[in-house]
Amino acid sequence: MNMMFNLVVVVQVLSALSIIALVLLQHGKGADMGAAFGSGASGSLFGATGSSNFMSKSTGVAAAIFFGATLALSLMANQRATTVGGGVMDKVVKPVPVTGAGAIPSTVPAAPAAAPATTGVPASTLPAAPVAPAAETPAK
Repeated sequence: MNMMFNLVVVVQVLSALSIIALVLLQHGKGADMGAAFGSGASGSLFGATGSSNFMSKSTGVAAAIFFGATLALSLMANQRATTVGGGVMDKVVKPVPVTGAGAIPSTVPAAPAAAPATTGVPASTLPAAPVAPAAETPAK
C-alpha cells in the first residue's frame, strides 16, 4: 500500500508540473489581437491556431490526471486513518507530575484568617501560639 501511495504522489506531482508548464507556454487571448496587426505571434511552434487546440487539450488531460490522483490520495489517506485508529492526541506523551520543592501547589492556600474576636470563640479552636524557649541561667 505504501508503494502505491508513493506512486500516486509521483503521478500527482508530475501532472502538477505539466499543468504549470502547459499554462505558461500558452499565449493569452490578447496575443491573437496582436497577430492581426502583424506581430510575430504567427511563427509559433504549432502554427497560428494549432497551439491553442493542442495546448488546451493537453492542459485538460493533465488537469484530469491531477484531480484523479488527488482523489486517489484522499481515499488512501482515509483508509490509513481508519485502520490505525485513535486520534492525533493519542500519541502525545503524558507529562510526569513534578513532586518536591519544584512542584507547583495544586491548591491555592487560603487567605490568612482575620484576628479572632475575643468573644464567642472557644479557646480549643484557636491555633496554639508558639512558645519561646526558656533562657537558661548560668550555673554558679
